[in-house]
Amino acid sequence: MIREITENDFDGLMKLYMELHDNPFPEKDEKVMAVWKRILDDKDHHIIVADVDGVIAASCVCVIIPNLTRGQRPYAFIENVVTSAKFRRKGLASACLDYAREIALSHNCYKMMLLTGSKQQGTLNFYEKAGYNSSDKTAFIQWL
Repeated sequence: MIREITENDFDGLMKLYMELHDNPFPEKDEKVMAVWKRILDDKDHHIIVADVDGVIAASCVCVIIPNLTRGQRPYAFIENVVTSAKFRRKGLASACLDYAREIALSHNCYKMMLLTGSKQQGTLNFYEKAGYNSSDKTAFIQWL
């Protein structure tokens, strides 16, 4: 089932995120839980998950960003696309991205963007198959 995150999904999401950039499971301290609450309370911040029998198997984040150009239409930014190793190649990440697209359309977004640090051709092909291209824009990152 593809759905948006709920308050009770913290542990499952963090377990999945351990497979993203080798993130450690965070301590549920005041700082981490404040960030979690802020995300849950933000109507423009959507964490989409593929729930397989109660296990969060894949996820992506879709943030809707207000905009003063393009007729004041917002745009969507996609981040943290991840599928647990044992659930890959089942269409779950694609389904999460499709759900994100529906959210973006419902908010009248004029575009969706995502960045990937992967240079693996399979990952790049996956994003192209999902409807993204790498020819329209050039991304630059400044790490802080």
